[in-house]
Amino acid sequence: GHWGRCVGDCGSGGIRSRAVWCTHVEGWTTYHANCYQKDKPESQRRCFKICDWHLELFEWEVSAWDRCGLISSAGGEVVARACVTAQHGLQRRSVRCLQKLNRTVVANEICEYFTPQPPAEQACLVPCPRDCVVSEFSGWSECGTGCAKSLQHRTRAVIAPPLYGGAPCPNLTESRPCSTPACPLGEEEHTYSLRVGPWSECQLPHPKDIDLVGRTMPDLGSESGEPSTSGLQGYKPHHHPREVEIGYQARQVRCVRSDGKNAALSLCLQDPVPLTFKSCVIAKDCEMSEWSPWSACSQTCGWGDLTPGFRSRHRGIRSMAVGAGKQCLELEEREACSAGGKELLQPCPRFAWRTSEWKACQVSLLLDQQDPRHHKHVGLCGGGIQTREVYCVQITMELGMHRLKEVSRPVDGKLCLGPAPSTSQLCNLPCPSECVVSAWSVWGPCLHENCQDHRRGRGFRMRQRQVIVDPIGTLADCPHLIESIPCEDPVCYEWVVSEGICVTDHGKCGPGKRILKAVCKNRKGEEVPHHLCSELPYPEVVACEIPCAMDCVISEWSAWSPCSHSCSNKNAEGSQGRSRSILALPAEGGKACPPDQALQEHRTCNDHPCMHFFWETSPWSSCSEDVLVTALNATINWSGEATCGVGIQTRKVFCMKSSSGQVTPKRCPESIRPETVRPCLLLCKKNCVVTPFSEWTRCPTACQPGNATAVKQSRYRIIIQDAANGGQTCPDTLYEERECEDIPICPVYRWKTHRWSHCVLVPDSVRQTVLGHNEACGHGLQSRAVTCLSEHNDSASVGDCLRWAGAMPSLVQECLVPCKDDCTFTPWSKFTACSFDCGSTRSRRRSLTG
Repeated sequence: GHWGRCVGDCGSGGIRSRAVWCTHVEGWTTYHANCYQKDKPESQRRCFKICDWHLELFEWEVSAWDRCGLISSAGGEVVARACVTAQHGLQRRSVRCLQKLNRTVVANEICEYFTPQPPAEQACLVPCPRDCVVSEFSGWSECGTGCAKSLQHRTRAVIAPPLYGGAPCPNLTESRPCSTPACPLGEEEHTYSLRVGPWSECQLPHPKDIDLVGRTMPDLGSESGEPSTSGLQGYKPHHHPREVEIGYQARQVRCVRSDGKNAALSLCLQDPVPLTFKSCVIAKDCEMSEWSPWSACSQTCGWGDLTPGFRSRHRGIRSMAVGAGKQCLELEEREACSAGGKELLQPCPRFAWRTSEWKACQVSLLLDQQDPRHHKHVGLCGGGIQTREVYCVQITMELGMHRLKEVSRPVDGKLCLGPAPSTSQLCNLPCPSECVVSAWSVWGPCLHENCQDHRRGRGFRMRQRQVIVDPIGTLADCPHLIESIPCEDPVCYEWVVSEGICVTDHGKCGPGKRILKAVCKNRKGEEVPHHLCSELPYPEVVACEIPCAMDCVISEWSAWSPCSHSCSNKNAEGSQGRSRSILALPAEGGKACPPDQALQEHRTCNDHPCMHFFWETSPWSSCSEDVLVTALNATINWSGEATCGVGIQTRKVFCMKSSSGQVTPKRCPESIRPETVRPCLLLCKKNCVVTPFSEWTRCPTACQPGNATAVKQSRYRIIIQDAANGGQTCPDTLYEERECEDIPICPVYRWKTHRWSHCVLVPDSVRQTVLGHNEACGHGLQSRAVTCLSEHNDSASVGDCLRWAGAMPSLVQECLVPCKDDCTFTPWSKFTACSFDCGSTRSRRRSLTG
């Protein structure tokens, strides 16, 4: 069957059930035993039941939209269209349902229970592609002198870079070999290659260049960054920002000829020329505080197996690493510990699963799982599901059986080991059925109403029938089961005859005598001494015959015919008969067939409907208290089950005649008069039993942001037994919550960024050693100070801001000092044509290239 909805406790304690059938290959259902049990699918599965109060525990997490991309066709390629201003595109983002506490991903159905899932796609516009625009090539460079082969170059610049997928830029440089004269005979032609050495360590400039580079302690009074708004614990009132020192590093660049000799650098020049020096940051290692003392051991009680606990210690950050300095190490250490010897520890509390009583069988639950359209049914019966509450309790002490057992308050289910008991099981609700009775038995012998008094000459005959199917859930009761009629010459005892085998007089066949066995019995069917039946004729020996092969062959007796009777005489007996027929005539010498009158038999009978008397009863009354029975008092055990006093039920008895209704009771036999009073079990009132409230859930020990929603704590209790028989009803409130008090507000800390320093270049003394680098321009580094401030603008430690305000803003960035190059233009375009108007002008244009 289909999986039903999740039922049971809120959260992960729910159970989802389904019905499992064993079916024949032709489709009809059969017994479960006919299917292999090892292949039987599971009928229950754990599930997460969503409840309204889960709204505070889960939320949608939505990422930022990614870059807008063009919509692809069915083949997966981007659809090509003429672009005018922009093209339609599609951008996506990830949408996940998260548990707020530990930010773990859960099923989307949980968040969808409260709010719809945010869209993961949306339409967008992609600007039209813009191709790269470059300038004209410059003139060719001069060729070198001499006979060595060399190249001449020309360059062009990028005026507008490509955007939105436009055509990339073409090559910006071109080279061609120079036409040089052939070298004199005997001189070899060589190739040249550029060798670039490793960067040296970052070093500070010479003291004479301090005014150009030096240490950068930016102005702390002006703020240029965006302040952060997070928080922290404690602060240092006189904490200064760490210095960032900018130095330089260099590397060797040389030109090597193919024979290994150094050559002029101009023979190996390439575009762009490798840098031989650059600015850098002087490395400084992370500085950390001393370790704090070890915390107390987490283990405070013994579980019997000496499971160790843990202790920890912490340290803070005094200053962050700068440049290539060593990064900060671990801020926390943990190690195993023991709080003392086993004899010194108190035993840890034990926990166990407890359950409430099973609730009433619900057929609709199983129907809803098979077909959700079955919501409202009248008179449901058959297979269903009944549920119960399962909870975890702490076992404080075991009490004696003679004392009332305390109902413990529920605790967190994680404390109970082992699988939890099932919260649901299959059950059966009997379907309503009418009473079904058997056919009437034959009328019994004529019996005395009182065998102790032989003076009365009247008796009665009785017949019975049995209940085959008891009525269930119907108002109609079973019909009467006993009927009696009056008769004459009653007897208290009778011979009960059992026929023996037929013993022939001579040989194996022919006439003989049937040995009879007679037993004297009373009207209850009990065997009594023979002398009590002495007044009755003893059964005579019955003649019999075993037919020989050549004798006459006759059939067995037929069944007795129905009893014929005239109702004109109420005491007259009827008659009934039976017969048999000749199957084969005798052979010569065989025994002759009996005469026709021997083939017929008749006997008297009284099985007629003329005078049927029977007792009829009214239904039993409800069970009421018997004032005479006071010895049994109600005792209630811990589960609320009650063994209460004995009550009585009463009913009325009527003597009925089948043809004329109720008659005087004297007409019905007193010996079979139904009882009018019977004892019954008087059900006690069952009061509702609930557990005490659980402990309040813990309020968070960590601080909360000042703008966070109010944090609440809750507690609950569980109904163990529902009220019944007019007992005390269950309380309305099973779940309570309240706002947490005295929750610490997280401190607010923020990074303060100061003004960037001027751009620090490589010192002149280093730069001027390289040909063509006399001007103080190009790429360098600039630094700034970053400090940590509390919400009161007091100075705080770096570790506080790292904890509450996030990562530290960058301390160094690249910068550029423009070089004083000449202004360059493209060549002039042609003049425009003149118009026919007198006094008109014509124009030409050129573009800025550098």
